[in-house]
Amino acid sequence: MDFQFLPVFQGLTEQELHDLEQIGAIRRQKFNKHMTVFHVGDLVHEIGIVLEGSVLIENNDLWGNKSILSRVEKGQVFAESYAFHEVPLMVDAIADEDSLILFLDVQRLMEEQNAQATWYCKMLKNLLLISTKKNRNLSNRIFCTTSKTVRGRLAAFFSEQATKAGSNTFDIPFNRQQMADYLNLDRSALSKELGKMREEGLLTFHKNHFSIKGF
Repeated sequence: MDFQFLPVFQGLTEQELHDLEQIGAIRRQKFNKHMTVFHVGDLVHEIGIVLEGSVLIENNDLWGNKSILSRVEKGQVFAESYAFHEVPLMVDAIADEDSLILFLDVQRLMEEQNAQATWYCKMLKNLLLISTKKNRNLSNRIFCTTSKTVRGRLAAFFSEQATKAGSNTFDIPFNRQQMADYLNLDRSALSKELGKMREEGLLTFHKNHFSIKGF
């Protein structure tokens, strides 16, 4: 399988990818929908990279309340901060559909003898760029959940999605329950507010396809 399309391997040659496989830094595993890739409390030494499907990063508190922190799609990575810092996971990583995950072993990558390998600096640069981008995405979610009103959170979320799409018409990556979990909202309150906004002519939608008319 060609991994060069993945941002984490950007700039690496076929030989360098082969070298990573030879030192045992790469493995693949399939997960069925709803299977757990990583559990809260796990000590991980691998970064997950989605080759097929998608993964939800979820937080569940002691009272059973669930929040979706992000949806990891094809080519994107997860658990990199935990893998590098060797601290217990504070989240669950759940396959949102049948998925194929590539795991990159950080311990193998960072072994001292690899520092002179031609792929070493390339990998560190790619991982740094990915980490900063993910921090920006997490900041966007905080912005989306800052408002005290349902409409305020929806406005922030739709603004983010429209900016990403470069259009006021776009598809969101969540179903209704997932959208509510991402925005830390009750699903019925979310659905009720969406209905009001549609009645007021602010937007139209069908399932996860939205068209914004204005706020």
